[in-house]
Amino acid sequence: MMTTTTRMRNALTLFSAADDVQCHRVRLVLAAKGVSYDYFQVDPNDPPEDLIDLNPYHSVPTLVERDMVLYPATVICEYLDERYPHPPLMPVDPLSRARLRLAMLRIEAEWIPQVSAIQSGTKAQADAARKRLRELLAASVPLFKATKFFVNPEMSLADCAMAPIIWRLDSLGVGLPKDGQVIEDYGNRIFRNPGFVRSLTDQEKRLRDMTHYV
Repeated sequence: MMTTTTRMRNALTLFSAADDVQCHRVRLVLAAKGVSYDYFQVDPNDPPEDLIDLNPYHSVPTLVERDMVLYPATVICEYLDERYPHPPLMPVDPLSRARLRLAMLRIEAEWIPQVSAIQSGTKAQADAARKRLRELLAASVPLFKATKFFVNPEMSLADCAMAPIIWRLDSLGVGLPKDGQVIEDYGNRIFRNPGFVRSLTDQEKRLRDMTHYV
């Protein structure tokens, strides 16, 4: 069997789905850091033997650095920010770091499950998830107004978690609230960054009109 280690060119190897917010989150961190890595696209419903051997949950994203295997996305992203400190994606002071971690926890606990339900749930589940996601967007408008980026004046790991969701809103059938132009503006600030474009798979590029961002 041809193993991942025999195919690697770079120190890092990422197992990723083609269209998944958590995988996109990790790819966005890697792009922001300018880190080279080997990319292996995986069908989460049919994981390859390499991934089965490496990760007991057979889940993506999975990051491999030599003999170290990391998952899930939260662990990978914080590791990458510490492993490759420039540019930093977490603030220096403990209080601000704690606030960002709480924001990311809410994204994982409240936002991402709605995306998953829309993409893979029943019609009833998808409709309920769209409604809930619209409610979350409306409730978060003050947060998007407060700072240039999400709960932080500089781009952070929280944006790497949020931006992939905002990128998918149209394809998910979720419209912005009536006062949601600030969310659209937030997204465009990130989407026009060359690093964001590099983070996209071919499948993810087809979720929006790319002519505005390249």
